[in-house]
Amino acid sequence: MLSMEQLASCGVVPVVVLNDVKDAVPTAKALLRGGINVMEITFRTAAARDCIAKVAAEVPEIIAGAGTVVNVEQAREAVAAGAKFLVSPGSDPDVIAEAARLDVPIVPGVVTPSEIMMGLKLGIKVFKFFPAESYGGLKTIKALSGPFPQARFIPTGGISQANAAEYFKNPKIQAVGGSWMVSSAMIEAGDFDGIAEKSAAATALFREVRG
Repeated sequence: MLSMEQLASCGVVPVVVLNDVKDAVPTAKALLRGGINVMEITFRTAAARDCIAKVAAEVPEIIAGAGTVVNVEQAREAVAAGAKFLVSPGSDPDVIAEAARLDVPIVPGVVTPSEIMMGLKLGIKVFKFFPAESYGGLKTIKALSGPFPQARFIPTGGISQANAAEYFKNPKIQAVGGSWMVSSAMIEAGDFDGIAEKSAAATALFREVRG
């Protein structure tokens, strides 16, 4: 199974919304040019499944995963398409159990101690803290880390190039999630050079902070 260290090695997990399959491979290659080897393709669009399959088949250097997975059926569909990991906006025990059955890592969303306790009980060690900035950002993560020192977080929601460094400095942060380097507007405009440039800036910031 893919490890969380592999998943988060570049420090950034891009949240990618793809409306057209033709954009999947160019977006993946642009992220790679910027030093990012992972992409969370959200299940918010009808093209998501085919995009995951396309990237998995044609850009194997990218670790393609599925985001916004909210039920067991989506988990199965994503893994069948080639997703190597799953991300959920919340914590559903059935979805977490299905990920274990499918032998793929899952990053469930949490904002409360109860959700973290449930996840830990099910073997989860890394949680998506979402929506991060709306729920107190680093201040809340630091507070949650007190009773749960074993937990690590991938905060997502409101993270940008401007505030990512503060998150990177915290040892409880496995990586950060976001779309500032790969926005829907950039994808739709075909601005793949811009995606590569912003991705390079994000990974450089991570290396600068973490060493």
